[in-house]
Amino acid sequence: MEKAVAAFNRDALVNEGYLYANNARLSSALATRRLTDAVLAVARFRGKKVLDVGCGDGTYTLQLFDHASPASMHGVDHAANAIEVARTRVGDRPITYGVCSAESLPLADDSFDIAQLRGVLHHVNDPVKALKEAMRVAPVVVVTEPNGYNPILKVLEKVSRYHIEHEERSFFPFTLHSWARKLGGIVRSSMVVGLVPFFCPDRMAEILKAIEPVVERLPIVRSLALGTEVFVIERRRG
Repeated sequence: MEKAVAAFNRDALVNEGYLYANNARLSSALATRRLTDAVLAVARFRGKKVLDVGCGDGTYTLQLFDHASPASMHGVDHAANAIEVARTRVGDRPITYGVCSAESLPLADDSFDIAQLRGVLHHVNDPVKALKEAMRVAPVVVVTEPNGYNPILKVLEKVSRYHIEHEERSFFPFTLHSWARKLGGIVRSSMVVGLVPFFCPDRMAEILKAIEPVVERLPIVRSLALGTEVFVIERRRG
């Protein structure tokens, strides 16, 4: 994980934000917005206290706040440089940030209504522990992770310089769901979305975006072609 944290810290320092967020190309903007729309579709955030675990430079935190109207948000990330960038973007929103590991949250049990884990689990050393921590501090957890069934992602993880430097990997959805169940959670509202990759030429991004709605409706095809799974975990009562 130290390698990935160093890479994200370098991105934040050099680019004043992450590569997919600050000065982002069209593909990154389209991919980011599609994932935000998916998150908004699976959970209600209005009026809630929301924890954004692995918030990075705050791009996703701000998108969620501006479109979902939570009462307040707190973002945490292991990359200190990214947190410094995030703090400069808050404005007058009730958003705070802190530096810590997703695997050891310095927060009380049930101190939030909802926790978001957006693209976090595949970066940490112990994803089960990170998931357990999120489920401890909030009864509802929204998870966004690369779709491990996508063969193209598996190739990129081996050959893409960005993926290697940032230690990108992907888990099978059934693996993620099994972790959640073993930790006492119920998996709800699972969906696979996003045909546009974060880094590709603009023209290709436009074409993929045009056919994305069709691919997202094809059961077998979407399981292999789409890039991200979004699902909700509700902690069992009692």
